[in-house]
Amino acid sequence: MTAYDRNRAEPRNARLLEPGRTCCGTPRANRFAMIVDAAEYFAAAREAMLAADDTILLVGWDFDLRIDLAPGRDDVEGPTRLGPFLKYLVRRKPHLRIRVLRWDMSVLYNLGTQVIPMIALDVEASERIKLRFDSNHPWSAAHHQKIAVIDDSLAFCGGIDMTTDRWDTRGHLPGDTRRRQPDGRESGPWHDLTAVMDGDAARDLGRIARRRWQRATGSDLPAPSDYRDRWPTCIAPLMEDVDVGIARTMPPYRDQPRVNEVENLALAAIWSARDTIYLESQYFASQSICDALRARLSERGGPEVVVVNPLSTFGWLEQHTMGTSRDLRLTEITRADRHRRFAIYHPVNAAREPIYVHAKVLVVDDRLMRIGSSNINNRSMGFDTECDVAVEAASDDQRAAISDARDDLLAEHLDTDTATIRQTLSETGSLLRTVETLRREDGRSLEPIPRREVNSLEETVTKARVADPETPAQLESRATHIAKQAVLRVPPSAWVTAGATGLAVVLATGALRNAVRRRRRRSG
Repeated sequence: MTAYDRNRAEPRNARLLEPGRTCCGTPRANRFAMIVDAAEYFAAAREAMLAADDTILLVGWDFDLRIDLAPGRDDVEGPTRLGPFLKYLVRRKPHLRIRVLRWDMSVLYNLGTQVIPMIALDVEASERIKLRFDSNHPWSAAHHQKIAVIDDSLAFCGGIDMTTDRWDTRGHLPGDTRRRQPDGRESGPWHDLTAVMDGDAARDLGRIARRRWQRATGSDLPAPSDYRDRWPTCIAPLMEDVDVGIARTMPPYRDQPRVNEVENLALAAIWSARDTIYLESQYFASQSICDALRARLSERGGPEVVVVNPLSTFGWLEQHTMGTSRDLRLTEITRADRHRRFAIYHPVNAAREPIYVHAKVLVVDDRLMRIGSSNINNRSMGFDTECDVAVEAASDDQRAAISDARDDLLAEHLDTDTATIRQTLSETGSLLRTVETLRREDGRSLEPIPRREVNSLEETVTKARVADPETPAQLESRATHIAKQAVLRVPPSAWVTAGATGLAVVLATGALRNAVRRRRRRSG
């Protein structure tokens, strides 16, 4: 029985946030808000960190100490680049501790430009600031959670890393020089999301971050003893006094059993949908999620499904793995969508440049909103570490807030306002027809993503899931499968080159991970 089949056994009106199955708990937040794009997130995070007295915990896939948190601003307190800003914070507050934890393998992406500044800051700051690489994961898995916790009183959790290419405004302006990267490179428009909350929800996210730190370093971090109001003045709460479900993905590793709350919550939400499912994600590749969507689309009277993705993925490798996987999933869904209730789009800015979508959000009817780090791919369901937060409406006000959040996102993409979204939705009675009514052929809008036909070799490679496994065991078995399938298709001479390249990558990766582990043991 699949995870989706297990959810189908539940009544459609059953509670979605179920501790132990779809989340690890539902702590109360005094205030909760959605933050759209990194300009707003970095501003809110800076304000909160400036107010911190005890502990700042930063957990992420990547950090780049060179990035500008407030480009173009000369009216803010302290340095605007991340590294100098962290040093400024500990100089101001004698008891403040800052802990930064990043996935160990992310250093491979920017080995020369990031490792030396991080080590230099770690040495210079002594015990006040500690930066560590987290290698506590199965081979080739990623630590993908993005959590920032201030004094255990305020927490951010979502899809935005404090690294390069992330900063952008909701305007996604063409040629915005504030997106210039530390190396001088111009970065394109980028759409992203995170959530902010306080109260017990922030405290529980602090526990998750401290547990990650303990498992990575062997050192315990004491929790702050009392609550402080750290809510940033630049953010208006979306909801107040709301229970927040915290859903995780954790792969089985050493003494850690598999946790797949993220997948269970997504499948339960899809099964419960009455009218609409709205998704934003970097990928559209998860077999279990797409199978669930396909099942709902095949029903007469099932929900509409609107997906927002980037037009294309980054680089040759991603395009030939995650991009091809999306093409396969779209082919399957198109066959099942007999009632024409599915559409997938990508956003463009005023100059018709594609806006890269890195946001991870799921909105089901006016009932559930989930924001987090998990993508719609197999890795996020069981192989990488993920952390999402979700709100399930328990009142009319909360239902209205969830609808407002979805309409706000659509209004941004369609270059209109939420009142127009609501009015058009009322007139058409359809989320999909609302998008089609408001889409434009010029200027900022949403554009349909074309489906590409996949050849047999691409299909074999993609179905093997070597680049996108759901479990560590699946990676090993699938790698064996693809080798057997491919051996007759590739001339022997090519295997020599491929083998030498693969061996070099494995040796280099192993050497780097061993060095990281040695340094962690010395300094943890």
